Amino acid sequence: MEIFAPLAIHKDLSSQLLKSLNEAMEKVEVWIKSMTFMGLMLIVENVDGCYKTLQIREMFYQREGKIQNSESHVSLIHRLFLRTSYSSQAASDNSFTVSYLIDSCGFPPDKAISASKRLNIQTPDRADSVIAFFKNQGFTETQISHLLRKFPRALACNPQINLFPKFEFLRSVGLSDSDIVKILVARPKSLCKSLKNSIEPTFNLLRDLLQSNEKTLLAIRRCAWVLDLDSRANVIPNMQLLRDVGMPGSKLLYVLTNHPRDISDTKEQFKKAVEEVMEMGFDPLKTNFLSGVHAVRSMNKSNWEKKMETYEKWGLSKAQILLAFRTNPWCMMKSEEKINKVMDCLVNKMGFEASIVANNSVLISLSMTKRIIPRCLVYQYCLDNGLIEGKNECGFCWWLKSSDNIFMKRLERYETKAPGVLQFYQEKLNHEN
Repeated sequence: MEIFAPLAIHKDLSSQLLKSLNEAMEKVEVWIKSMTFMGLMLIVENVDGCYKTLQIREMFYQREGKIQNSESHVSLIHRLFLRTSYSSQAASDNSFTVSYLIDSCGFPPDKAISASKRLNIQTPDRADSVIAFFKNQGFTETQISHLLRKFPRALACNPQINLFPKFEFLRSVGLSDSDIVKILVARPKSLCKSLKNSIEPTFNLLRDLLQSNEKTLLAIRRCAWVLDLDSRANVIPNMQLLRDVGMPGSKLLYVLTNHPRDISDTKEQFKKAVEEVMEMGFDPLKTNFLSGVHAVRSMNKSNWEKKMETYEKWGLSKAQILLAFRTNPWCMMKSEEKINKVMDCLVNKMGFEASIVANNSVLISLSMTKRIIPRCLVYQYCLDNGLIEGKNECGFCWWLKSSDNIFMKRLERYETKAPGVLQFYQEKLNHEN
């Protein structure tokens, strides 16, 4: 098969492309299977039934049988070329599969060719029945196309035997038709799971752990992958461990939907991290328990010791550091550089004791440029202008931790007593950023 030569850029790209295609087709005796450009490819089939793919670096449209370029894209073209890739005879064996995936399922040609290697559609009957089934279940054509592109093997299913019972089960436990559509569009491969050996027992296990059918449904709505938990062998045992140490179902739901990676560790690693935070005094009833587990499992012993040494250099005892860690586990996940910058500002520049961090460890997580430095400067400004009576740790921490909205309302009140405080703060904020 001959290779098409690169095409030079021309004002009338459509006529040049059409002419080149016609000349090329005469040389290699091919006819166009699909005249519609889909994405960046065009399927071409020669007289022997073998497929070739033409990759085109520009978007073209078919209008009245002529291939035209979109003038709005001309300026974006750096190089236009055609390249052919010749497939083996196996491609012609799957010619109907490729055509069906493109014409009936909306597959891009390259995806259709790739999927045809794992799927062989001999006749449209079975595949048509699958598409009809999804339409009857409330799926739109776009959703069906998306689902099938993610899981093309669904086209080989027997709808009544392989699909219908799963839909019926999901309805029976309380999911609405719209819920089921959203879940399966998000996680099409759930359809390949066995109802008896996977989906149903997984649902029952989750319901036992979360202690509520409604919480289980909420977990599935938020995270469609929970239907595949049997393939995530560590998640269920790790959730069971959290249940055993006293974490209630409401917290387990939060963990499952917000920290799925944390509970996907190997059972051994996860158990070790849980035991460590328990020894440090973390309460399983509190949300930051899993944040503590996350912090412990994300740091090796060397990194942990370096963070401890950094805080100790500022005068904090091990007991104070652990108190800070229990209050806000993220304080141990910040870099040593960030820790030193915050401590330098609070201790050396503002004159507070290092223990301020033990009781307010969230300060370590605040942005230096957007929060700590500009607010420290305006705090000192207010002190100097008599807007604040005396420096105290509690008031200062409120000053740093309050939301932007609440903080600005406080400054607006001060503005009536000392005009210019708002401008001063804005100047410092802009300067730091």
